[in-house]
Amino acid sequence: MKRPLILVVDDEPTVLRALRVALEAQDYAVSAVLSGEDALARLTNGAFDLVLLDLGLPGINGFDVIRRVRVLFPTLPIIVLSAQGEDAAKVEALDLGADDYVAKPFSVRELLARVRVALRHGESAGARAESNWLERGSIRLDLAEHSATVRGEVVSLTRTQFALLACFLRHPGRLLTHRAIVTEVWGDPDAAAADNLRVQISQLRRRIEEDPRHPALIVTEPGLGYRFLAA
Repeated sequence: MKRPLILVVDDEPTVLRALRVALEAQDYAVSAVLSGEDALARLTNGAFDLVLLDLGLPGINGFDVIRRVRVLFPTLPIIVLSAQGEDAAKVEALDLGADDYVAKPFSVRELLARVRVALRHGESAGARAESNWLERGSIRLDLAEHSATVRGEVVSLTRTQFALLACFLRHPGRLLTHRAIVTEVWGDPDAAAADNLRVQISQLRRRIEEDPRHPALIVTEPGLGYRFLAA
């Protein structure tokens, strides 16, 4: 069985060495580079399954790498690693197409968990030609009939709620910003205000969560967006 190939991009050699050790211990194949230019060159010459990317790179920075990768490889998972703690940087990276964000210093256990989720997402995105239904955990959507079942029970959803839930089911485990959700559901990043999105998600939670006050399926990432955790 082919080992997943991960490209690690960071301008700190000590970080590269630590990440290589942690990833190879989990039987991942690792390629490491120190700059955005080298990252793009390596990507065009190899079949990678995931990119771990620092934002503060010399020359071509991490934001520009994300932009170029998304043009060349739309479904390649990208996890951003950065010491930049401002929410604006996180949101920008995610809006540009990063799948997740882990702030330095990070827990190796948490990072490996995010890597596993991103690799699963990448496999499904790369292989999937969307059928007439979506299924994640206890939730199943029939896209042709516009019907939904949760834990075996049929639930009634408005058209917007159905579209929101389909969006989450297409991206299990991925951190989705408000802008990314609105763009996919409404087709226009400016079509719905953040307050309206919060209301829609609150109503959706009432229909699919066992305890809407303590959601376990659609969880909030404060200041960033939402993440769907398949049950």
